[in-house]
Amino acid sequence: MKKTLELPTAQQALPDRTDRIEKKRNHTVLSSDFDNLPSNTQSVMFGLGCFWGAERKFWQVEGVLCTAVGYSAGITVNPTYDDVCSGMTGHNEVVKVWYDPDKLDFYELLKVFWINHDPTQGMRQGNDIGTQYRSGIYTSNEVQQSLAETSKQQFQKRLHVAGFGDITTEILPAAEFYLAEDYHQQYLDKNPMGYCGIGGLNVAFD
Repeated sequence: MKKTLELPTAQQALPDRTDRIEKKRNHTVLSSDFDNLPSNTQSVMFGLGCFWGAERKFWQVEGVLCTAVGYSAGITVNPTYDDVCSGMTGHNEVVKVWYDPDKLDFYELLKVFWINHDPTQGMRQGNDIGTQYRSGIYTSNEVQQSLAETSKQQFQKRLHVAGFGDITTEILPAAEFYLAEDYHQQYLDKNPMGYCGIGGLNVAFD
């Protein structure tokens, strides 16, 4: 199937699956379980290209309690990796980040997001081409949504000054998060020499 750079409609999307991918183990770096975190924990999802490198960027941030990679912002229920790569689910490759708001300001997560990819490329990130590699922030509350929108405006000004184009990042309330297959979780911890497509534009954001 030829990969499209346009999101599918509900009529075009692959059919839903009955079986859901389930978590098999705790985080291999943080030793945490996202099903058993403190009550004050907050979460957000980011899409910034291949989720292997994206996840590593966020688990290295102090105050992050857990991370997991998966699929979101699309149509098909319970998609697999192959489904998402077909471009016919509408889903994005995302990293879900659970963090302690008493130790980590949401602004710091936004900073990690903006400086570690090129948010102007549309349905791709570097050599990774397809709708599942689009730039996205998927928020869990109105405060996150407002801060994300404001940060986009701030970074856009920096990008224009540096000669880059318009930001294509979608900023949406978080939809259902579908956990990716176990071999994708903390992939670069298990495979330190594995592929990492993360790379920014060398434009400061503060």
